[in-house]
Amino acid sequence: MDITVLIPLLNEEESIGELAAWIKKVMKENNFSYEILFIDDGSTDNSWKVIEEMSAETPEIKGIRFSRNYGKSGALHIGFEKAQGDVVITMDADLQDSPDEIPELYRMCMEDGYDLVSGWKKKRYDPISKTIPTKFYNWTTRRMSGIKLHDFNCGLKAYKNDVIKNIEVYGEMHRYIPVIAKWSGFTNIGEKVVQHRKRKYGKSKFGISRFIRGPLDLLTIMFVGKFSKRPMHFFGSLGTLLFLSGFVMAGWLAYEKIFHDVFKITERPLFYMAILFMIIGSQLFIGGFLAEMIGRNNPDRNKYVVKDYTNIKNNE
Repeated sequence: MDITVLIPLLNEEESIGELAAWIKKVMKENNFSYEILFIDDGSTDNSWKVIEEMSAETPEIKGIRFSRNYGKSGALHIGFEKAQGDVVITMDADLQDSPDEIPELYRMCMEDGYDLVSGWKKKRYDPISKTIPTKFYNWTTRRMSGIKLHDFNCGLKAYKNDVIKNIEVYGEMHRYIPVIAKWSGFTNIGEKVVQHRKRKYGKSKFGISRFIRGPLDLLTIMFVGKFSKRPMHFFGSLGTLLFLSGFVMAGWLAYEKIFHDVFKITERPLFYMAILFMIIGSQLFIGGFLAEMIGRNNPDRNKYVVKDYTNIKNNE
């Protein structure tokens, strides 16, 4: 199968029929073999009924329905597990993403060799209250991750199948899938300017809280990506640095007490700072040691992503 179009949705009964018809038209014009996979993330309207009716008429249209709203990351995670296409294209269900972009996204993955192609909504129709924070977070993510993308959170993306089968999306991490892919070894990440259309039906499902959770999720991704398999490198190094700093302070105070007969060193702030540094340093070092021991018992500790192989023979 050439393409899986993966569409998470929440209360989009008015738009999904029009979107499916548009996708089918594009696929037919380009002779693609395909499937359209709708993930109903706990809709309370008639979205699932519409999906059932379309699926009965068109076998390429498939659907998965959640019992409640789990969030976009959960919908993408399940969709990635079920997707069968050589290229998986994600898009939002609100008709703001254009299916006409699909052929070029597919070509960039299959011919240009990109592991992942992210859409860039260069011209947006969102209110300024959304565009300014979005630009700030995109800039921050570029600086922290080293990935030169302009629009990390664009819902229109294309992935090679082996990418989505080797990454895990959870929590609110769908905003940073390119970062997750990079830490999994898929570094050939491209970008394409895509059309951003005005919302035709309904209203946005994302509130202001995402601007609070977004930076925290990015810090989580960066930390897990760098230190998940070697926590002692982080906690041990920081703990050792703090402990030695406290030890030097305490040594200086002891020197002054012994050789300069300085009284009441316990009344000096440096005394308490030295003790605090040594205690926190010891705790961090022990925490890193325990994390290392736990990691050694993790069944995924030797899980690696194999992209290609050649001339491998079974010697059994």
